[in-house]
Amino acid sequence: MKLFLASKSPRRRQLLMQLGIPVEIVDIDVDEVVPPATSVDIVASSLALLKSKGYQKPLCDGEVLVTADTVVVHRGELLGKPHSRDEALAMLGSLSGDVHTVYTGVCLRSCRRQVVFSEHTDVFFRRLDRSIMEHYVDMGTCMDKAGAYGIQEWIGMVGVERIEGCYYNVMGLPLSRLYSELTSAEW
Repeated sequence: MKLFLASKSPRRRQLLMQLGIPVEIVDIDVDEVVPPATSVDIVASSLALLKSKGYQKPLCDGEVLVTADTVVVHRGELLGKPHSRDEALAMLGSLSGDVHTVYTGVCLRSCRRQVVFSEHTDVFFRRLDRSIMEHYVDMGTCMDKAGAYGIQEWIGMVGVERIEGCYYNVMGLPLSRLYSELTSAEW
């Protein structure tokens, strides 16, 4: 099996490579927009499907296209990627001392079949001092992450008390479910 990953995320590429399956990165160009009335629990899977449709090249036997999207939902509100330092601090401040849910939607498509699924993980942050949030934001790695944080980074090490669900889902790809889907059927 050969996987084509349509993602700019270096984390997703790294995670797939750790599964031991050859991965080739491919480009897609889609406007990541879902209808405003879309329920927050299906936004990620809707975006993963939209991205899959954006890949127009035909797939051969043994080739599987993987697309994914991750969203952070806090108190019913979607938290995207921050656009400024102040917005990143505001996002982290809202997550501080509270629980939020990370959804990752995945679409797997071959010349024979297509599977779309979503996983969710609840993430519990301890109360974060302003100085901790500023230190992390000033590291400069939060701007390309939904919710303004990466669990695998410093802020995750010092701020996340616990999770309920798949750790890798919070990183952007629910590996256990992905592996199960890839190995459970003929692609």
